[in-house]
Amino acid sequence: MMTKIGVRELVELTLRSGDLNSHTGSQNTAQRGAQIHRMLQRNRSDAYQKEYYLEEAVTLNGVEYLINGRADGVTLAGNNSEIEEIKTSDVPFDQIAPATLTLYWAQAKVYAYLLMAAEGMTQVTLALTYYQTNTNETTTTHQTITQTEAESFFNQVIGIFEGWLKFRAEIIADRTPSIQALQFPFGHYRPGQHELAAAVYKTILTRKRLFVEAPTGTGKTISTLFPTIKAIGEGEIDRLFYLTAKQSTRQVAEDAVDLMVSRGLKIKSITLTAKDKITFPEEVDLLPEENPYMIGYYDRLQDGLQDMLRNQYQLTRPVIEHFARKHMLDPFEFSLDASLLCDVIICDYNYLFDPRVHLERFFSEPDDRNFFLIDEAHNLVSRSRDMYSAAIDKAPLVDLITLAKKSATASRKLKTAMTKLKKAFDQVAAPLKREHRTEWTGETQPPDFDHALGRFTDTVSEWLPDQPNDDFTQAVLTYFFAANTYVKISDYYNETYRMHLTLSDHNVIIKQVCLDPSQYLSESLKLGHGAVLFSATLSPVDYYETVLGGTKEALSYQLPSPFPPAHQALYITNYIQTTYKQRDANQGRIIRAIKSLTDGKLGNYLIFLPSYTYLLTVSEAFHDAFPDVSMLTQQATMTEADRERFLNEFKAEPEQTLVGFAVLGGSFSEGIDLKADRLIGVGIVSVGLPGMNPETDLLKDYFDKQNGNGFAYAYQLPGLNNVFQAAGRLIRGVHDHGIVLLMDQRFTQSRYTTLFPQHWRHYQNLYRPDQLTRVVTDFWQPSFTEDPNPNENETHA
Repeated sequence: MMTKIGVRELVELTLRSGDLNSHTGSQNTAQRGAQIHRMLQRNRSDAYQKEYYLEEAVTLNGVEYLINGRADGVTLAGNNSEIEEIKTSDVPFDQIAPATLTLYWAQAKVYAYLLMAAEGMTQVTLALTYYQTNTNETTTTHQTITQTEAESFFNQVIGIFEGWLKFRAEIIADRTPSIQALQFPFGHYRPGQHELAAAVYKTILTRKRLFVEAPTGTGKTISTLFPTIKAIGEGEIDRLFYLTAKQSTRQVAEDAVDLMVSRGLKIKSITLTAKDKITFPEEVDLLPEENPYMIGYYDRLQDGLQDMLRNQYQLTRPVIEHFARKHMLDPFEFSLDASLLCDVIICDYNYLFDPRVHLERFFSEPDDRNFFLIDEAHNLVSRSRDMYSAAIDKAPLVDLITLAKKSATASRKLKTAMTKLKKAFDQVAAPLKREHRTEWTGETQPPDFDHALGRFTDTVSEWLPDQPNDDFTQAVLTYFFAANTYVKISDYYNETYRMHLTLSDHNVIIKQVCLDPSQYLSESLKLGHGAVLFSATLSPVDYYETVLGGTKEALSYQLPSPFPPAHQALYITNYIQTTYKQRDANQGRIIRAIKSLTDGKLGNYLIFLPSYTYLLTVSEAFHDAFPDVSMLTQQATMTEADRERFLNEFKAEPEQTLVGFAVLGGSFSEGIDLKADRLIGVGIVSVGLPGMNPETDLLKDYFDKQNGNGFAYAYQLPGLNNVFQAAGRLIRGVHDHGIVLLMDQRFTQSRYTTLFPQHWRHYQNLYRPDQLTRVVTDFWQPSFTEDPNPNENETHA
C-alpha cells in the first residue's frame, strides 16, 4: 500500500523558512474558510471544476509514495488552462509575509506539475485568489508556468522532501516489525480485556464508532492502545490520536506507551501540551519579532526535528522543552511540527473538537489514515457544549472606552466602533430594563448586535498591525479575542442554540448557548477512519451515543467489573432525604450515617456532597458532633500543590481514621487513584442533580422537545454520572475492599436503580440507622474481606 503525502504537507515541510510570526495567522475558523471557498467557487464559469483531484506516484528510496491533493479550482483549456489556489485570512494582502506567499504559490506550482503531467500540457496559468475576511476584499494575482519550470520546481521540492521521506521510512521500517512482534505487555489478560481489545480492532477494520463502558480496573487504556497500535503495524491506519480531558489521563496513556516500549515497541509518540503551559517564561511578554525562539524558527526547525526524533521515542513535555532550548525553537510550535512525524499523538479533546483551536494541519480535511481513541468520554458532553458556546461582556468594553480617551494611539475609527458596540449592548438590554428583569432566554440572535460586534473586530484587525506593545494595545487585544470568539461561534448558530442575556447594574452579558453539539462532534469524528469513545461510566450508553455524535451504525459494548462483587458493599439509606426542603431535617441522620460508616474500620474515607456550601454545613456539623475524628475539607479554591497535599493525607496503613469532605463532580471525584487502604469507604450525599439555573433549564426544554427526556438529559444523568465517578474512587485494584454508602432515598427509586451498572446490582436498601451499623460491622468481619488470590497481578494501565 502506497503512503499518501498531501501537497500542502509536502510544501510546508520543505519550503517554510524565516521567522515564526504568529501575527500573520488568521482568526478564521476552518468552517468560515470553507464557506468562502464555496462562495468564490460558485461565481466561476461553467468550465470551472472545483476541488480538482490530482495525484502522482513517485518512488523514493525504493518505496512508493502518492503525492496527492485537491486544487481549489481547475479550468481545462489546453495550454490556456488555469489552476486557482484560494486563501483566506484577516491579514491585508500587502502585509502577508514573503515566506507565506512563497508557500501559497508553491502549492499552485505543484498542482500545475501534476496537472500538466496528467493532461500533457506545456504550460498553465496560476491564479492566487486571496480573500481578506474582515473587509471582504478579494485580490487575485497570476503567473504562467511552463511544464519544464513546473517539473524542475517539483523535483526540487521532492529532492528536499526525499530526505524527510527517507527519515520517515527509517522510522516506519524500525516501527512496523516491532509492532508485529509486540505481545500484550502483561502476562495475562484481565477479565474483559481481551474482549475489549478485540472489539477495538474490529472497530478499526469496519471503520465504525464504538462506545465502551469499561469499569475501573478493566485496564481500558492498554486495552485500547494495544490493538490500535497493532492495526498500525498491519497497515490499517497510519496514526492514532489519544484524546483526553485531563493531564492525569494523558499521563496514564504515556505510561502505557512507555510500558510497550520497554517490551520492544519502537514507535514515535508525542504529548501535546497547551500553549500557555509549555511556552518558555522568557517568551511570554515578547512580540514575535522580538522573540529569539521565533526569529529564524523555520531555518532551525529541520535540524531540531532530526535531532529529537533520531534520539527519542516518547516526546513528552520535558523532552520537547529540552530540544526546543537546544535549537532555540518555540516549544509549542515545535511540538506541533514534530507531531507530523509521529505515530501516536496524545492530546486534549480540543485539538480535534474545538472549532477555535483544532489542529488544522491534521483536520482541515478528512484523512482515513487517522484513528481516534477518546478517553473519559463522559467529560466530552459538557466540554463540547462549552467549546461551541461563547459569551461577550459589556463591562470590559466600558473600561476600554475609558482607556481609549487617554490613549494617543486610539484612532477615531476605533473609538467610533467601540461606542457603537456599547450602544448595541444597551439596545439589547433595553427591553429587560423596561420590564425590570435581569435575565432573558430566547432562540433568535440579536442581528444589530452581531453587526456591531463584527464591525468592531474588523476595525481592530485593521488598527492592530502598526500599534506599540503597550497596555492599551494589550487591553484591546484581550477584548478583541473574546469578541472574535463570539463572532466565530455565530457561524455555528442554528436550532440547537439559545441566547441567554444577563443584566446587572454595571454589566450586560450576552451568551450563545450550544445545547446539542452532537452534529459538530460527529463531523469531527468523520475526519478520521473511526473512533472508540470509552469511559468507566458510560451508562446509559444510548444517552451518550445521542449526545456524543453516535450514528445508526455505531457499536456499543459494556464490560463487567473485573473485581469480585463481594469486595465492594453498596448500601442505600432509604431513611435519609436530601432534597433542598428536607436537608435541615435530615442533617442529623446524615451525620450519624457518616459516623456509622467510619466506625466500621479504622481507615480513610471520602464523603461527597453536591455543593461547596452544603459541604461546609455538613462537615462543620460533623466536626461539632465528633471533634475527635480527624477531618480534611476541600477548599473552594485549591492550587495543584493544595490538591496534592490533600491527597497525600490519605496514607497507606493509617494509624487513625481520616474523613475527607469533597464536592461531588469536583477535582477529587474523578481522576484520583487511592489504592488499597488509602481509601476504604466512600459516602455520597444526594443524587448529584446540578443546581437549577436558566441554562440547564434550556437544556431540559430542548431535549423535552427532541425526545421527551429533558429532565434526564439535563439533570438526572449528569448528576448520576458524578455519583458513579465518585464511587469509582473506591476499589482500584484486585486486593481492595470497601463500602459505598448512598445517602438519599431517591437512589431506591426505579428511575435510578435501572441505570445502575451491572456491578451495582447487589445494592442493599437500609431502612433504619441500626441496620447500617450492623451491615458495616458485618462487612469488615475477616471472613468477608480475606483475599483468596493474594498473588494475582494487581493492575493494568
